[in-house]
Amino acid sequence: MIKIIDKISCCGCSACQNACPQSCIDMNEDNEGFLYPTVNIQKCIDCHLCEKVCPILNTKENRTPLKVLAVKNKNKNIVGKSSSGGVFFHFAQQVINDGGVVFGACFNKEWEVIHSYTESIEGVSRFMTSKYVQSRVGESYKKVKAFLISGRKVLFTGTPCQVAGLYEYLRKPYSNLITMDFLCHGVPSPKVWRLYLQEEKNKFFSAYKANGRTTISHTQESMWLLKNINFRDKSDGWQNYRFALHFVKQMGKGEEKSVLSSSNHNDNIYMRGFLNDLYLRPSCYKCKFKRFQSTSDITIADYWAIQRVSPGFFDPMGVSMVFVNSDKIFPYISQSVFDMIETSFKDTLSNKGLSEKVIPHSKREYFFNHLSLYSDEISVLINKCVKQSKWKVFLSKLINKIL
Repeated sequence: MIKIIDKISCCGCSACQNACPQSCIDMNEDNEGFLYPTVNIQKCIDCHLCEKVCPILNTKENRTPLKVLAVKNKNKNIVGKSSSGGVFFHFAQQVINDGGVVFGACFNKEWEVIHSYTESIEGVSRFMTSKYVQSRVGESYKKVKAFLISGRKVLFTGTPCQVAGLYEYLRKPYSNLITMDFLCHGVPSPKVWRLYLQEEKNKFFSAYKANGRTTISHTQESMWLLKNINFRDKSDGWQNYRFALHFVKQMGKGEEKSVLSSSNHNDNIYMRGFLNDLYLRPSCYKCKFKRFQSTSDITIADYWAIQRVSPGFFDPMGVSMVFVNSDKIFPYISQSVFDMIETSFKDTLSNKGLSEKVIPHSKREYFFNHLSLYSDEISVLINKCVKQSKWKVFLSKLINKIL
């Protein structure tokens, strides 16, 4: 039976829940907002399958990629809609064209991040761009297995620990499975995300009322809808990406009023807390999957260092770093689709996603101990913990440009 004694020993991948033959494991939120397994002891039959599929209990050895590439999709429209160089979309498109299925992280109707799948090209857009929240896997592993057994090709994308969890759950290789993960900084708390998003929506409605509309009714307010969230809006370019909320209101006769609320990622309070490691999952601080132990077929990331490695290949709209980890990937890396150059593994080591240990923020404990007191103004609490002097902000931006 799976027992979580130290929370650093659980990545929340849900492999144990998916594998349990008695369905006696639930994933429940703790006070920090992260999911952990809870076992119904009365239903448990001590088969120990939950332990056999746990990726942290069955960690693999470090690996070295077969090749490291700097890649840009030649379709500028795809690059503009992607977090970096537009690699994922091509893989997803090819798998769906082959009659396959694509799994990835997307928003649900409540703007929580979950894992889901699509069988259409149109559905792929939901999985594009980064979501800086830990996604809820749910029963995705079971669904992946069902598609694989039926003979369908499957592309599964997720964090390294989620990919590792999938492989442990499956217990055997499948030739029709392709897995894609990314260099992961760590996953923030879904609870923190919910509180922050609610605060942002409240601010939007308050600002709308204050702008000479003091008589606005609750019904009129509810007509405003949050239509889209983009953690990596490229309006100011790839390296100066913005966090953006897109609100819309129906005006009648099919007309729509649109308002975009956005801020640079260095200024956005939620992103600052994330990038300062304030509310990452405990297991992320000593991640066991940052050196390709997930056994994924391909790992993607932002090639932030491309201006240093190969200045002529830089693109202000984004360049992807691609680690080819298996032979399955080579047929998908097409020169007709991508501009690409090969680089060395050494050139990628400055990326923080390869750092196996991350030092928890000094005020992490303080933050979560006070979270309930700031549930209506979480930005105030985040700012109290990560507030920086103007000099530190300047230095941070300078270091990011150098890297």
